Amino acid sequence: MVDGGLNLYHLQFLAVGALWTVCLSLIAFVGGGLAGGVIALCRISSFKPLRWLTIAWIQIIQGTPLLVVLFVCYFGLSIMGLELPGLVAASIAMIVYVSAYLGEIWRGCIEAVPRTQWEAAECLALSRWQRMRLVVLPQALRIATPPTVGFMVQIVKNTSLASIVGFVELVRAGQLINNSTFQPFLVYLIIAAVYFAMCYPLSVWSRRLEARLHFGQRAAGQA
Repeated sequence: MVDGGLNLYHLQFLAVGALWTVCLSLIAFVGGGLAGGVIALCRISSFKPLRWLTIAWIQIIQGTPLLVVLFVCYFGLSIMGLELPGLVAASIAMIVYVSAYLGEIWRGCIEAVPRTQWEAAECLALSRWQRMRLVVLPQALRIATPPTVGFMVQIVKNTSLASIVGFVELVRAGQLINNSTFQPFLVYLIIAAVYFAMCYPLSVWSRRLEARLHFGQRAAGQA
């Protein structure tokens, strides 16, 4: 790390950290989304033991701070002899964390589909899987889009905790630069601006999707 005031090298280092933040966010969203989809379907399963097991998983993860999940994935697994790089441990922890929240969000969206739609699908003599795939899930997807995009903002911001396990994302890069320049106000002001630049468009997109959904629901109600 170059000593002295903030320079171009430091800004490049922050840019690399921001890129790793984006990469970790995408890993968490894709992996957590796949696991969350399975959890949502298990959550509404007619098989009661599976449903209760899923509820227990959601309650445990949502009731545990992400920082603790990171510690368990990094230090806990190393105690058992499984040494993981910071990126891998952070990815596993984020996927576990995101899966519980997206699973519950999507479960709520599936159950928000009007019961008349479920009943109409049953009248067509469709199987349970056909009802879900052809009737319920397409409507639930439209309902789920705004809260899902909104939750992506939380994913991006929560990646900052990955610095605890030595993964050099945006915040960790800022810490290293601050140790060299001793300009915490300027360094963290830049970090805050970068996070804002990443999160604000997602927030605006989420609000627009939500407004569009409400407009569509009002139009359907007036038809």
